[in-house]
Amino acid sequence: MNCPHAAAQAAAPNGATVVIDPMVQDLDGETARLRDAGPLARIELLGVPAWALTRHADARQLLLDPRLVKDLDAWGLWQSGEVTHAWPLIGMIDAGRSMFTVDGDEHRRLRTKTSQALTPRRLEAIRPDIEKFTEELLDALAEGGRDGAVVDLKSVFAQPLPMRVVGMLMGVDPAENAMLTRQYKAFFSMLTPQDERLALLAELDVFYAGLVREKTARPTDDLTSALILADEGGEPLTEEEVVGNLKAMVAAGHETTIGLILNAVRALLAHPDQLRMVLDGEVSWETVIEETLRWDTPTTHLLMRFATEDIQVGDSVIGKGEGVVISYRVIGRDPAQHGPDADAFDITRATPIRHMTFGHGPHICPGAALSRVEAGIALPALFGRFPELRLAVPDADIRKLPVMTQNDMEAFPVLLNA
Repeated sequence: MNCPHAAAQAAAPNGATVVIDPMVQDLDGETARLRDAGPLARIELLGVPAWALTRHADARQLLLDPRLVKDLDAWGLWQSGEVTHAWPLIGMIDAGRSMFTVDGDEHRRLRTKTSQALTPRRLEAIRPDIEKFTEELLDALAEGGRDGAVVDLKSVFAQPLPMRVVGMLMGVDPAENAMLTRQYKAFFSMLTPQDERLALLAELDVFYAGLVREKTARPTDDLTSALILADEGGEPLTEEEVVGNLKAMVAAGHETTIGLILNAVRALLAHPDQLRMVLDGEVSWETVIEETLRWDTPTTHLLMRFATEDIQVGDSVIGKGEGVVISYRVIGRDPAQHGPDADAFDITRATPIRHMTFGHGPHICPGAALSRVEAGIALPALFGRFPELRLAVPDADIRKLPVMTQNDMEAFPVLLNA
């Protein structure tokens, strides 16, 4: 894509532009290059220039800055027509009207119902369901790994668990979970042609619109019905708004948890001394989860916010109309926040594990607590059932999914017993 606007974008302090690899072949190397490029790194996303925030303190401040907005119409490249719906990443920005794409009072209005449906009390109420799903999937894992067979931990366990949970919360027929998994996998993959990706979005709109109409006619105790039914005196959400919230919530609700579970397992298998500490009860699973969220974030880059006026960041300026990516994986390895050993996975680290993997400020992920609950059930259950779990291939052979925004793997082949 020809983007002459790129020439007008000020260079990062060291003048480097980091090209974000759509195939995710060297995530650790990319993370290091972004960090070395400075607090505000100049990047290229499939031919489109943007800025990436790479420091914890700057991101914490700017995620609260009202001059950075989600409104696509504030993006200069969109206004000029240099970025169109032909750009493969546009569906992650122009995803329909929802709490993920608006700011201010409208964001609060769209988010309130979701937050009310994911209270600590509600999460505790569904804990038995999550435990039941977990045990059923562990049984399937055991069956697949019988007699020393290699089994894919992702497809059999880590992927279906969060989809079952989020589907239950939304009131989706469990028979639709496999379809939704396929649709979202294809949508996120950089291997999917853009015309197919746009068609997938249209199909999801049709599916969720049908769900909304069904729940409007026959509401039940689920998040979809809660989004439809306005509080007394409140302004009801439109069908488009409910569909947008559902579409984004299912995407974020299951993709984040897949990454969290698999990244935690991978980190522990690569650090057997730390795994032994957890299994012996010396370190909590909560600590494992938080260190995983910091060190190997489920979301690598969050697209995108736009500057409504010039914003100074260190020695650089985000120009009015320019796009800003929040590079959470780089931020999670910021030595200024996490110490000189920020690149190391260490569940005993001296510095407090205070990360921003689920965001900060009004747009903090509404499903963060749910993801933590799911991982907090899944991980101890997995290792409790299979304490000798190990990779069936060298760690270096684990391939990342070609997804520029999610830190996910194509597969995670394991052996369940020694």
